[in-house]
Amino acid sequence: MDTASPPDRTSHPTRANIEAIAKMEHDSLGRRTLTERVSDVITKLVGNSVFLLAQMLLLSSWILLNLRIIPGVKPFDSYPFGALALIVSTEGVFLTIFVLVRQSRMARQSERRSHLDLQVSMLSEQELTTIIQILQKLCQHSGVNVESAEKEVQSFSKATEINKLASDLEEKMPGE
Repeated sequence: MDTASPPDRTSHPTRANIEAIAKMEHDSLGRRTLTERVSDVITKLVGNSVFLLAQMLLLSSWILLNLRIIPGVKPFDSYPFGALALIVSTEGVFLTIFVLVRQSRMARQSERRSHLDLQVSMLSEQELTTIIQILQKLCQHSGVNVESAEKEVQSFSKATEINKLASDLEEKMPGE
């Protein structure tokens, strides 16, 4: 029987981060609608080489059976294979819908992660600005001369204007 206490989470910040990310992923999976769950299962089933091989085998067999190549087998869907075309096109429509549903869910999830990343980055920037301001005050109080880096320190000690930064970036980026 293991009587050791669980590891201290503060000594392993990456472990706490991994647990937080895993919880977010489990929560995200739990919030899926029935349609999204079905789409995920179907796209997982059809998105592999086994399905590709099965499709190729099925189509090849259908065509061979209906081209009168195999003696004694009566064709059930003569050339130009109208039934096969109907089945394959219907399958294509449904598979496309399932893939689009899954992609839509994944895009929403990616957007949530992007917003979270932005929020964490903004908080980090605010924390670093505060730390620089405190360090400046400590240097001034203790008489430490930091004139060589004064301009750079001054620019970093000001809060970043996110909207201005975003518009400046937008102006510099190439258009589509």
